[in-house]
Amino acid sequence: MASAVIFDCEFLCLEGSQRRFWCAAHDPDPIVAQIGAVRLGLEGDIPILGTFRAYVRPVDRFGNRYVIDQFFTKLTGIADADIDDKGIPLQEALLAFDQFSSGDLCWSWGKDELNMLAISCFVAGIAPPIPATRFDNAVKLLLAAGMPVDDLARTPSNEHSNYYGIEHPPLRGHDALDDALSVSYALQHLMRAGKLNPHVLAR
Repeated sequence: MASAVIFDCEFLCLEGSQRRFWCAAHDPDPIVAQIGAVRLGLEGDIPILGTFRAYVRPVDRFGNRYVIDQFFTKLTGIADADIDDKGIPLQEALLAFDQFSSGDLCWSWGKDELNMLAISCFVAGIAPPIPATRFDNAVKLLLAAGMPVDDLARTPSNEHSNYYGIEHPPLRGHDALDDALSVSYALQHLMRAGKLNPHVLAR
């Protein structure tokens, strides 16, 4: 079955980092700490074929592990204990994600691959193992399906399933897998309703 991957990343921040563009002296590099992904089938009832979640051990430019800030924990639910218990090196996480995605086109709400690959790999001193051609921006999918531009601008990834009134199991905002599921449920809904051509997701 043809398929596509919807993914999301959580990357390090302090309170106000986004407003400061991560440029304050005390801001961490915006490197990935969690990757979540969903494989969507693009035929029949547009099934969810599998899910993926990885916790990444975030290290600075000198190889020292970042301490997880309380603001980041409150925002994402990811604490130091989660990184200690489940965190794996960036290279390992990216190879696992690449294996899960199995050559499919990977879509995120925005351009999460820039933090996951360009920034995180640069800081870690490794070559990105997945080429940029494997990624695209899911914003254009919802735009093509008729979502108004103003709504696109004010609807974060974790609110897409709610925007379309889709019933689903509880999701936690700013959990990478749950945010990927929220976007996936919206895309499922639009493809099932005939408002979005599934083949666009596979290109």
